[in-house]
Amino acid sequence: MTTYITPELFQFFRELEVNNNREWFEANKLRYEQTVRDPLLNFITDFGLRLAEISPHYVADARKSGGSLFRIHRDVRFSRDKSPYKTFAGIQFRHERGKDAHAPGFYLHLQPDEVFVGVGIWHPENQTLGKIRDALVERPEQWLAAVNAPAFQATYRLAGDSLQRPPKGYEATHPLIEDIKRKDFVAVAPLSEAQTYQPDFIDHYADYCRQAAPLMRFLAEALGLAF
Repeated sequence: MTTYITPELFQFFRELEVNNNREWFEANKLRYEQTVRDPLLNFITDFGLRLAEISPHYVADARKSGGSLFRIHRDVRFSRDKSPYKTFAGIQFRHERGKDAHAPGFYLHLQPDEVFVGVGIWHPENQTLGKIRDALVERPEQWLAAVNAPAFQATYRLAGDSLQRPPKGYEATHPLIEDIKRKDFVAVAPLSEAQTYQPDFIDHYADYCRQAAPLMRFLAEALGLAF
């Protein structure tokens, strides 16, 4: 078994949070590569075999840039916060038809004092959101079976933003109106830093993804995607 995530990863981000500037990062770039980037690229490669067993239509892409590992640089063009670097590592295994983080995916978030598994689709565009809402109306039993499964309930909580009022075209009295009002269709399972240090963490992460497979199948089928 291999240990991919170590305390050094979280220590790097703790220090980056208080030294979020190019000079510090350049001085510590090799450390970032050795304790964060390269081990996580290995994790992505090795998880690909397990991911294929969950669904052959999700991708483990271990490229240094443009793959499953989120880039360390922040997009500051439209942000008041001009800090150049993210203070966390994010990995997303996206659907083969997905182009960005707003496509359905399995996610792992590694940040000091905030570690979690995420699944689903975050901030979908309006057309995509409409397809998911329509699927809730057309196939409520499939949605309820996915989110009420004992294994899912024991691990995940549904998260994300919701509308204050029912969206146009949907009955306010619909039994699933609170879900129809969702703007994000994501579920989150919190972890501790120590859990990620375990040599068998990659297998535990695979278990988390399997427990969310019915939800991911619902979302994929709502969007006309294979699962």
